[in-house]
Amino acid sequence: MRFNPKARLDPSQVTRRGGSGGSGMPGGRRRGGKVAGGGIGGLLLVLLFYIVTQVLGGSGGGGGGTSATGFPFDLNQVSGSDAGVDLSGQCQTGEDANNNPDCAMVATVNTIQAFWEQALPDQAGTSYEMTVTNLFTDQVQTGCGGATSQVGPFYCPVDDSIYLDLTFFDVMLEGQLGAEGGPFAQAYVVAHEYGHHIQDLTGTMNQMQTRQGEQSDAVRLELQADCYAGMWTKYATTVEDADGNVFIEELTDEDINNAIDAAETVGDDRIQSKTQGQVNPETWTHGSAEMRKRWFLVGMEEGSMEACDTFAVDRV
Repeated sequence: MRFNPKARLDPSQVTRRGGSGGSGMPGGRRRGGKVAGGGIGGLLLVLLFYIVTQVLGGSGGGGGGTSATGFPFDLNQVSGSDAGVDLSGQCQTGEDANNNPDCAMVATVNTIQAFWEQALPDQAGTSYEMTVTNLFTDQVQTGCGGATSQVGPFYCPVDDSIYLDLTFFDVMLEGQLGAEGGPFAQAYVVAHEYGHHIQDLTGTMNQMQTRQGEQSDAVRLELQADCYAGMWTKYATTVEDADGNVFIEELTDEDINNAIDAAETVGDDRIQSKTQGQVNPETWTHGSAEMRKRWFLVGMEEGSMEACDTFAVDRV
């Protein structure tokens, strides 16, 4: 993946905070402490769906835990916290993104949000509302409560924000899970989380009823987010900044394959096999490797929200 050196970045869409956290991060719409969809359901979606239902046999002691993917996470491998970083001075252009990982994250967030700013009204008749990706280490305070590195990437519907531990990609996705990694594998993860923001804006999160199982609403929600990530991928090299410059000027077959590999790597069956030595579809919350790959490809090939409606099919 190569960013267009002429692209103009908007670093205000990404914040980077140290491990001590502080108050909730800036986000989009704040709802007076209420979760999107009303009541405790949305909070359970984030804190239980992403944490409790992901516990595959417990942490095993030693300060470990479980990530958003359900894979045991060794907190001793997490780097120390850093102070807040002002990205505005260093992330101005696509050239900065090609040379600086933080700026690459800014560019990735910029292009994903620019895509949905047009696609959501066109395809769903719903206005897109900008939000923020919060980078952190160790721990962070969110509208959904405190979170640590063991949670992994997640979307909080209370403050409409995405939270991403800076160590996730090298320590977990590539390190413990063994994914190929690469910049576009990281972009897939971010695009998946923005898929949850789209589900919040469209009210799809309100459809959550069943939270475990191969055909559960939880799995359908995750697969739809994968499909939305595929949608953005289809058009990624055509999305433009405010000046009409594309953000991404090149995506290779290797980039796409790395994204697919990342999607497969965090499949429930892969993680259960690695952590438990057996696979139990009745406890799935994200879908199998094959399901995640298939729905990512549906989004990339069809490029429409209608094709990504995982709640409209009998079996996902």
